[in-house]
Amino acid sequence: MRNSAQPWFFDAWSAFYDLPLVQWATYWPVHDAIVAALRSRDARRILDVGCGTGQLSARLRRERPEAWVAGCDFSAGMLRQAAARTRAVEWVRGDACRLPFRDRSFDAVVSSEAFHWFPDQQLATEELFRVLAPGGSALVALVNTPARLISGGIQAASRIAGEPFYWPTSAEMRARFERAGFEVSAQTRIFRVPGGLLLPPVLTCAVRPAERPHRVPRSRS
Repeated sequence: MRNSAQPWFFDAWSAFYDLPLVQWATYWPVHDAIVAALRSRDARRILDVGCGTGQLSARLRRERPEAWVAGCDFSAGMLRQAAARTRAVEWVRGDACRLPFRDRSFDAVVSSEAFHWFPDQQLATEELFRVLAPGGSALVALVNTPARLISGGIQAASRIAGEPFYWPTSAEMRARFERAGFEVSAQTRIFRVPGGLLLPPVLTCAVRPAERPHRVPRSRS
């Protein structure tokens, strides 16, 4: 999974990304699920990884005007459209496997239909953990296939096409997050049509555990 997609592909795709039919069929149902899950969390600093043209980032900023929201993407074309959308969000160009943010910078990290493009998904998950404060939430949504055999076949086809990606199973997602140190609280299927009926996206919700206070041992007398 280390062969990575090229920025030019996403720069070109940015011209079609915001078309209403594309958003309705692909992104809006996933955004709705992420926004709903985030409402129960007290997040004042939010990062959107793989933000694309910034639709979800801008919506999160509108929903939480008191929050500081950052959108990160490695495509300059996507970020140009995001910056034209709103200046209320901090737009940052960066790599999901080497996020350009300090440790424990955010209360919540979200990612919508982008995780499958990350060339090293375990490293990207560890980066989400690193930039989250203890007690912070990670909400990651993408297609989860029902079996690794299907994931492998789709990955092989995408490599032949020159833009490799990998859709993991839900079990693989849970395992990656737990290896990174997260506690996975839920994995929820998201209904959308038409493609989501066969290969539905799944929202994985995970928490970076709060750090336990250091206990000073009692002195023996």
